[in-house]
Amino acid sequence: MDIRGEYTFDAPQDLVWQALQDPDVLSNAMPGGEGFAEVGENEFEGNLKIKVGPVQGVFKGNIKLLDVVPPESYQMEVDGKGAPGFVKATGGLKLTPQGDKTHMAYEGSAQVGGRIASVGQRLVDTSAKSIIRQSLEGLNDYLKVQVAQRAATTAAVEAPVTGEAVVEETAAPAPVPTYKPPSQTQVALNVAKDVANDIVPAKYWPYIIGLVVVLIILLIVIF
Repeated sequence: MDIRGEYTFDAPQDLVWQALQDPDVLSNAMPGGEGFAEVGENEFEGNLKIKVGPVQGVFKGNIKLLDVVPPESYQMEVDGKGAPGFVKATGGLKLTPQGDKTHMAYEGSAQVGGRIASVGQRLVDTSAKSIIRQSLEGLNDYLKVQVAQRAATTAAVEAPVTGEAVVEETAAPAPVPTYKPPSQTQVALNVAKDVANDIVPAKYWPYIIGLVVVLIILLIVIF
C-alpha cells in the first residue's frame, strides 16, 4: 500500500515542527491514539485503536525518526502489532514555509497482514487515507489554538505603556489549549462515509438515501 499526499497547516513552520515532535500532541490529534511516549532519541511508542470494516482492535506501535533535519524533514519507520494483525511502514515528510502557513508533503509505503488484510485492499487503502486526513485536521485544529495564543501573548507584551513612569509589562501565561479529539464513534462514521464515497458511485446515492428513509419509516410503524 502506497500513501502520498500534502496538507497546508494554518501555522508557521516552527509550531508545526514542535507539534510533530510532541507525543502528547500527536496522541490527542490522532484518532484512536493513546499512550504515546518518547522511549529513546527520536523514538516513540504508543497505541492506536483501529476499525476497518468488521475488523477492529488495538495496535501497539513503535515509531523511529531517521535523517532528522529540523525544522524541515525526517524519515520514519513504523512497526505495529495487535489482535487485528500487523503493519510495517516506511515514509517521510517535508515541511515548507508559506508565509504564516506551512505546507507538508508526505509519502510512504506500508505492508499489512493478519485479519486486517482480509477486508480487502481497497477498503484498507480508503480507511488509511481517512484516518490520515482526520489526524492532519486534528493537528491543524490544535495548531490554530497555538497560533491564537502566541498572537495574544505578543500583543500583551508589545502593548504601549502610558504615564510618567514606564513599567515593563509581561503577559500572563496563556492557558494550555485543550484539543478534544473526536470520539471513536465519530471516527468510525467518518471512515465509513469516506469508504462509501469511494466505493459507491455518486449516481446511486439517491437510491441509498431513499432506502434508508423507507427503513426508518418501517421501524417507526413497527415499533
